[in-house]
Amino acid sequence: MNLQKRLREKLGVQTGPATYIQPHVSPERKSTSFQFGDHVMVGRIKQECQRRAAEDDAFYRPDSEETRNELAPRVEGLVREVAKEIGHHLTENEIRQLGAELLDEIYGLGPLEYLISDPTISDILINGHDNIYIERNGRLEKSNISFVSEEHLRNKVERMLYGAGRRVDEASPLVDARLPDGSRINIIIPPLSVDGITVSIRKFPDQHLRAKDLIIMGTIVEPMYQFLEQAIKAKLNILICGGTGSGKTTTLNMLSGLIPDNERIVTIEDSAELRLQQHHVVRLESRPPNVEGLGEITQRDLLRNTLRMRPDRIIIGEVRGGEVLDMLQAMNTGHDGSMATVHANNPRDSISRLELMINLSGVNLSGKAIQRQIVSALDLIIHIDRGRDGIRRIISIAEVTGSEDDTIVLQELFTYEPLAIPRNGKTGIFKATGIRPNCGYKEACTADIDLNVIFNCAVEV
Repeated sequence: MNLQKRLREKLGVQTGPATYIQPHVSPERKSTSFQFGDHVMVGRIKQECQRRAAEDDAFYRPDSEETRNELAPRVEGLVREVAKEIGHHLTENEIRQLGAELLDEIYGLGPLEYLISDPTISDILINGHDNIYIERNGRLEKSNISFVSEEHLRNKVERMLYGAGRRVDEASPLVDARLPDGSRINIIIPPLSVDGITVSIRKFPDQHLRAKDLIIMGTIVEPMYQFLEQAIKAKLNILICGGTGSGKTTTLNMLSGLIPDNERIVTIEDSAELRLQQHHVVRLESRPPNVEGLGEITQRDLLRNTLRMRPDRIIIGEVRGGEVLDMLQAMNTGHDGSMATVHANNPRDSISRLELMINLSGVNLSGKAIQRQIVSALDLIIHIDRGRDGIRRIISIAEVTGSEDDTIVLQELFTYEPLAIPRNGKTGIFKATGIRPNCGYKEACTADIDLNVIFNCAVEV
């Protein structure tokens, strides 16, 4: 008789139909600040309960149809049984608390529940079951949380992917997906990952970050924001570049929030991360091939289909392949105000990357023809970077002005310069270069916008 049946008979719990509940942090753990008396003994009890529960596959089946409430009394009965065998008395509060933590194991993501529920953590990096790092406030630190075993981690990985409709196995040893809360997840397993299962989770804020939030965080200053606000209203095409984890998606979310509500927006992403606040938004997500290598839908396929959906603006989460040429053509054919992100170290490198991706797409175009497409499509390039202090900043806003001698010409409008010696807690200065852009932003400027203040600003942060 397995553990589930034994506990059912002991507690008199009847079977019945139930529904699957998405993983979440239990209310008991959110609402209580209860502390156990003997941490060592309680740890032994919890480990033994986890071991016995792990012996019964039904406890960890991602497609289990038992609800959390149905399983709670049986799990608390397991805690009482183990505590009695070990000879340690637990109060009812301790039993409920341990039961809630075990339910997080069974219905949630186990040790990860605490990390995922912590709003100060932006990245969770798992390098094997006992080696977990987190990023907090822009800095990496080792976590003292770990999984019981590699199999324990594998169970949690399968639960993560179950809700996303994805899977990972020897035939498909790496996968991209997203959790129900919108967090992005990448998983790679042996033999590709030599030291065990590797999981990378990118969390996003529960609340949509507004411009004032980014100003407080030091990502941008008021004059730069005012200029970008007018650029969005003027329907300028904008490319956001930066490295991994620099804040490209966050910046894209902030800028997309400035789009008027009366426009139809279509977003295209490999893994849906954008959280637009407007009502008229269509979100599209690419699809990887199945086990047989069939059924793949790329961003390029989605972009071509989007042109038949009457979009006012097209937003691409990240251009990384042949879809860049279709994006540029869309920007040139009536879809002004579109935006995208690209991995690049600076605005000049982003132009080079676009040219390279177009050449790799298999299209037979000359270098001059490619440059003409880029110059006529793009208006502004925003470069965001994460500094050594962990703060993400928009360090450059450049305008695409044209091409000369087979080179695309950029002129920098705003820049960030770190101070050689910090003073009064200030580490750098955002300033305008004094150059007025040639793009048509002026038409969107209202009477209360002082362009002299914007293009002559110098703000220490």
